[in-house]
Amino acid sequence: MTEQSTVTAAAGAVDAIKVYGTGDSEVRALDGITVSFEAGRFSAIMGPSGSGKSTLMHCLAGLDSLSSGAVFIGETYLASLNDKQLTELRRTNVGFIFQAYNLIPTLTAYENITLPLLLGGSKGDDEWIDRVITAVGLRDRLKHRPSELSGGQQQRVAVARALASKPTIIFADEPTGNLDSRAGAEILEFMRRAVREFGQTIVMVTHDPVAASYADRVIFLADGRIVDEMQQPTAERVLDRMKRFGE
Repeated sequence: MTEQSTVTAAAGAVDAIKVYGTGDSEVRALDGITVSFEAGRFSAIMGPSGSGKSTLMHCLAGLDSLSSGAVFIGETYLASLNDKQLTELRRTNVGFIFQAYNLIPTLTAYENITLPLLLGGSKGDDEWIDRVITAVGLRDRLKHRPSELSGGQQQRVAVARALASKPTIIFADEPTGNLDSRAGAEILEFMRRAVREFGQTIVMVTHDPVAASYADRVIFLADGRIVDEMQQPTAERVLDRMKRFGE
């Protein structure tokens, strides 16, 4: 048994295949991917446009379904759930951070952070939420609405919202895509801290080698398949690997 196989997987896929269209127009967005994402680690998924990275994340998160194969979160295989159970699993076990911050403009920062909990009929863990708010540095902005916050502050609200329910795993889709380099670095640094200090599990799709360098591990996709993997990445090594996709 390898060392990695003894580590608890927070999510993963087994022979995941996703096909769009039929006949001549058929596209295999995922072509037999088997991968696991260890609990308490920060993983990045990279690859050229059309490689299947966003499709993989959406299927892992239960936002899209596979054509064949299986995906799981914790010990639950998503195909075994009905729509109601899947919605409940996503609300309680999965956090999302998107490139567009997806905040409700009429709610304050604090109300946006706690909204998923309220929708689920839960008050949440006050001590935990307070810790998250401190960690993202939003203590003095809690009563502000999104329009009164900078882009970086809005994304911090979104990160805090994803963490508020103590999810099994957080999926981040180009989380710094709309931010300048300084604000982006702050968000990535906090995400890394959330993994190291809070034991959070994060899987991030990105095209940015600098963003990927904050992860513990990078998985490279091309044409719907995993073609490489890198532990303890640096921006230089990731960029070098990405250049080889054009060969």
